[in-house]
Amino acid sequence: MIETAVPSQTIDILAQQLKALANPKRLQILHLLMQGVHCNCELGETLAMPPNLISHHMGILRDLGLVDVARDAVDARWVYFSINEAALTELNQNFDTFFDAESIQPRRPSCGPQGSVVPIRDVAVG
Repeated sequence: MIETAVPSQTIDILAQQLKALANPKRLQILHLLMQGVHCNCELGETLAMPPNLISHHMGILRDLGLVDVARDAVDARWVYFSINEAALTELNQNFDTFFDAESIQPRRPSCGPQGSVVPIRDVAVG
């Protein structure tokens, strides 16, 4: 039996993060937001996307917690998006921990042909 040290809650969170980030448009949006605050129209213009699609992708990124939203103090119709730095740090920590190459362990399966392999002994050839 294979044992796992990763709690199922951690796996669920990581799966949600990976699912949200698997979309190329969302990755492009995050890349733009890493350059600073953007409004819906700027994102749409840069990515050649209509406002409703930008809003759809922003909703997913907001649900993940990666994006913060602020309404303009003068005209609340204007919405500005930015990266949530704490959530980005947590995301990076989750990925670094889970995908850490240093944690790769040597292991042989305990079943199948690999599980019953007997080490080859030095045999004198004739």
